[in-house]
Amino acid sequence: MKLFRFFTQGLLVLVPIGITLIILLKLYSFLNGMLLRFNLPADNIFVVVISMLAVVAIIIVIGIFASSFIFKGVFAFLEKIIEHTPGIKHVYSPVKDFMQAFVGNKKKFNRPVLVLTNPAAGIEELGFITNEDLSDFGVTGKVAVYMPHSYAFSGRVVFVPKENIRKVEAKAGDTMKFIVTGGVVEAHDD
Repeated sequence: MKLFRFFTQGLLVLVPIGITLIILLKLYSFLNGMLLRFNLPADNIFVVVISMLAVVAIIIVIGIFASSFIFKGVFAFLEKIIEHTPGIKHVYSPVKDFMQAFVGNKKKFNRPVLVLTNPAAGIEELGFITNEDLSDFGVTGKVAVYMPHSYAFSGRVVFVPKENIRKVEAKAGDTMKFIVTGGVVEAHDD
């Protein structure tokens, strides 16, 4: 059973990364193939750079369209279809949620806190409050805190009594960098 849990955890890490890489590589190959029709040598650095810049430009244009009032409805409709398609929704929804948690308009990791994890030794760990209403789980007086792991795209969610939490004054992005790098990167006072 533990082996299956490791397998699913591996999929949760690899699938979003893999899907993104496959899409970018396919787009790059398509654009590179179009440029090679002009009889330029395949190893020409100009073709490679132009193809990469075109991929970045296409992503920016899609972002502009997705943010525009006219296309928001179209993207919302397509997203609704994808989220209700069996099989696809189990990959798309977690990937979307993961991306939004880090880079979307609805960033989830924006409230850094110190969690007292060992009162006897005074040990505290950095985390992010993700949910203050745990009534769906029948829990009161506690909040959900995501505790990222260093040097990994993983972490754990813990239910913590509110009195064991202290707000961190550092910016959320700086706090995440500090955690992920194992405390090597220092917070900036920008």
